[in-house]
Amino acid sequence: MRQLIIVRKDLEITPGKLAAQVAHASIAWLAVAIRNNIICHKLADGKKFYSAKIRFDQETYENWMCGNYTKTICRAKNRDQLLRATDLAAELNLEEGKDYFLIKDMCFTELEPEDEDGTTLTCIGFRPLDDELAHTISKKYQLY
Repeated sequence: MRQLIIVRKDLEITPGKLAAQVAHASIAWLAVAIRNNIICHKLADGKKFYSAKIRFDQETYENWMCGNYTKTICRAKNRDQLLRATDLAAELNLEEGKDYFLIKDMCFTELEPEDEDGTTLTCIGFRPLDDELAHTISKKYQLY
């Protein structure tokens, strides 16, 4: 298994910003899984703590969570090429918000907003996928 992340090359972001965006793309699937299973606990002193019980399919747990967290980072020439990955994902019956996640920068530092909401699309991150499935998408892109 491997996690595929595709990053826009045309943004010419600094190495630090690149690392942050790839990190966002890598953790997005897990953050959503946790957020969707949160339980709020109230303590006697009024404070709260949160817990989550997450279910993983056997392959993801045994071959990725207990494995070596293999990732492939590819580059897209521009926004349009990045968004073509969503078309490929749809052809493979992958769903946005479950199987892949569009990562947008809030434009607080080095990027200028491209979208009406004041953000800029930087990358797409996939949940851990079977190698063959990940390769079906990644073969359309160059390694970063």
